[in-house]
Amino acid sequence: MTKTDDIIERLASGLKPVPRHALRRRFALGIIPALGLSLLLMLIILGLRIDMPDVLMLPVFWIKSAYNALIAAAAFAAVFRLSRPDGSEGRFFALLALIFAAMAAVAAIQLLLAPIETYRVLILGSSALHCPLLIIGFAIPIYAGAVWALRQAAPVDLQLTGFVAGIAAGAAGAWVYSWFCTENGMPFVLIWYTLGILITGVLGALTGPRLLRW
Repeated sequence: MTKTDDIIERLASGLKPVPRHALRRRFALGIIPALGLSLLLMLIILGLRIDMPDVLMLPVFWIKSAYNALIAAAAFAAVFRLSRPDGSEGRFFALLALIFAAMAAVAAIQLLLAPIETYRVLILGSSALHCPLLIIGFAIPIYAGAVWALRQAAPVDLQLTGFVAGIAAGAAGAWVYSWFCTENGMPFVLIWYTLGILITGVLGALTGPRLLRW
């Protein structure tokens, strides 16, 4: 019994109190610079839309931006909760479904109001093939920042945490890409942006168990 008490005392003797908001600061240090790097890469590789002053007056641009930003915010909040041993995703999937349903409604309304001959442009645009790939590319630095933050935390369900972190990074990468993307079709955004976000989530689920192990 004495030896056990000695061992416990020695293990506890080196413990230091953790600052109250240490994990929150860790996430900020990991994600904000990564988001900045992704934006910088977008500006260097693609650049902003040349008609940006006019685009900022269009509701469809802000709907597209809000769709990605809302998913990213919900996912990062869920990742923060999952980073604790007793954490869970909370209502993340219900909120994700609600955001998707709202975007689907907007896409359906745009199709109903548009002439049938414009459906192909609204759905496929001119960049359907490379849009998801660019979203994944801009998401990679943000996912790396999230992983860096999570490695100092203690998530339990590593696959789920990796998936949600991938969704968060994918949505943030999609938000970055939206500042270059010239597509104004809400069905396009619903299908191809969502595909890029989901692929990044799957990549997170596949790599999470290895990268987040502690």
